[in-house]
This record gives sequence, structure tokens and C-alpha cells, in this order.
Amino acid sequence: MPPRPPACATAVAGMPGAVFSPVQQQLDADETRIVPLHVGDTWLEPFEGARMEDLRVAEHPGMHRYSATRGVPALVDAIVDKLRAKNAIACEREQVLVAAGATGALGSALGMLASPGEEVLILAPFWPLIRGIVQAFRAVPVEVPFYDRVDSAEAAVEAVRARLSERSVALYVSTPSNPTGRVLPRAWLEALAELARRENLWLVSDEVYEETVYRGEHFSIATAAPERSLTVFSFSKAYAMAGNRVGYLVGPADAVAGARKVSTHTFYAAPTPGQLAALRALRDGAAWISRTREAYREVGEATAAALGVPAPEGGTFLFLDVRARLDARGIWGFLADCVEDGVALAPGPSCGEDYEGWVRLCFTAAPPEDVARASAGLARRLSA
Repeated sequence: MPPRPPACATAVAGMPGAVFSPVQQQLDADETRIVPLHVGDTWLEPFEGARMEDLRVAEHPGMHRYSATRGVPALVDAIVDKLRAKNAIACEREQVLVAAGATGALGSALGMLASPGEEVLILAPFWPLIRGIVQAFRAVPVEVPFYDRVDSAEAAVEAVRARLSERSVALYVSTPSNPTGRVLPRAWLEALAELARRENLWLVSDEVYEETVYRGEHFSIATAAPERSLTVFSFSKAYAMAGNRVGYLVGPADAVAGARKVSTHTFYAAPTPGQLAALRALRDGAAWISRTREAYREVGEATAAALGVPAPEGGTFLFLDVRARLDARGIWGFLADCVEDGVALAPGPSCGEDYEGWVRLCFTAAPPEDVARASAGLARRLSA
């Protein structure tokens, strides 16, 4: 029998591609005029002392070489201290893996826990890349309509239970939520942890926005079910270090050892200079975090007020229902019109199949005055 022709594997062919491709040509044609609120990032630079320009080989010999695959030892130690003090997660060094961003950490976790054909439940709407990461490891993403539907711990459990099957192996949770800005209450997370224990599920908890909670409190679900929780954090969002590609995973030692096998055979190790900057962030970044959180809260509330929607409880996004403003061209026609107005937004369908008429806006991706101008224009379009 002849070999398979050189074509994408079926699972890869079915993965989402570039999130913004239908309007990418418009974005490229006039990028200097367009306020880029479609990407989840910040316009800020890291604080002085934690930038690449602050690192010197004389102080860090070997900084351009590989680090240990678990991570720079001093950073791993600092992460353990942070997890114990801030997140109330009891852990040791062997329970931590430093990864190439939260994306690398999530990929390593899912590569460890899911076999081909097994199902990962994903609370929706969700961070656009998580669906494709599940598919990349030949598992099946199962979307659970949640953040805009659920109003109690009981309803949260029932929403997940409705999508369970004998092939379910994990539940992906994000709080504060990208894209909705919701901070899940402790009681809800404890109820989901108990459900995971009864149904023998892994919990994959995405907590990269833990430092941007404006209302309520951040609760790490691992404290309720440490034996089955794989929790992911990042320096990208908290410290304006997305380009450094440093995040980390914490969980049971055996599970993290398995995830480390996946990470070693994919990205090998997180960038060493990025880890050194991350260490400085953990040691010296508390005041910067406090100031930045307040600045983000102010711009988030101002943007929400301009658009006539509730202020975010946390995170850096607003998720907007624009179904009433769609014409025959659908969501892509609306996004194209927004680009003509000078603002780029992310399409709701990238966050879940049920969100065809929604858009995501990141209110930290540009300076506040640019966000204000863009949101005013968007408000005019939505009220026209």
C-alpha cells in the first residue's frame, strides 16, 4: 500500500487557523491607523529592572544557554514560595514546571493527560487557543456554554454534567475569564472540584489573570482538589512580558513529571533570559503590579461605561453581544466595518461555537487614550 500523500493529519486540518485571517489584509493595509484591541496583550513595558536591557552576561553567566528543563533553579524556588504564600497551594519543587508561556504549560499538561479520542470539557466562551491545543494532542474539545449562562454553583455543576461522557478526562476552567472578565466565586469552584472528584476528572485551571481581579477574590481550585488539579500561571499578563514566553505549571509530582516529558520534546525549556526577567518580577514587581492593576481597572470600567455593558470583574477583556448589529455578511462583515472605523476586535466564534454574534475587546492592548477613542467609535456603531 503506498504511503499517505504529504498532507496535514486529519486532526491538524480540523484545528482553527489564524483567528483574524478574514480581515487580516485590512489590518495589514493600514495598521498604523487601527487600534489593535483584538490581541490579548498590554501596551505597557515591564518595570525598569525587569527588562531585557537590564540583564547582563557579567551578572548572569550562561544566560544565552539552555536552562534546566524544569526551569532556572532560583526561579523554581521563587515560584514555590509564591504559590504557597499567594495561592495557598502546598507544593514542592518537583511539582513545578517552568514553560514557554502559559501556552506551553497548557500544552504540556494536556499532552500528559489526554489520549487520542478522549474528551476535554472546556467552559465557554474560552481563550481562543485552548480548543486547538486540545486538538493538537488528538483529543476532542467539548464546549460547555457557561460564563454567560450560569448563575449559581448548582447551575455550574449541571452545565458541566450535561456534557460529560464516558470519554471525558478533564475540565478546563479559566478565572478571571478570558474573554468574559468574570471571576468565578469560590463556592462555584469548590462545587466543580467536587464534581471532578466524583467523576474522576482532571482539572486544568488557567489562572494567568490572577493579578487582575477588580471585584471578588481569586481562588485557586487546586486548594479544593490538589490531587487532580493542574494549574497554569504566566508572567506575560501580570508583568507585561508576553514576548519573553515564560509561564509555569503546578500539580501532583507524577503528573508534572509526565508534563515535563512533553515539554522537553516540544519546546525543551523556556527561554533563559525570560526566566531571569521573571525572577526579577517575582522579587521586585509587587508595587508595579498594584499600580498596573488600578490602571487596568480604570480603563476597563471606562470602556465598559462607553459601551453600556457591565464592568469586568477581572482580566483585560470585554465580551460583547453584537447580534443585533449584524447584517447578511455576519460577524466578519461587522469586524470589517470596525476595521474601517479604526478598531480591530476578535471574533466571538474563536471563543466558542455558540458565540457567532459576539466580539472580544482587550482594553489593555493600546494606550488608554487610544482605547477611549476606539470604544467611542464602536459605541456609535452599536447604537446606529
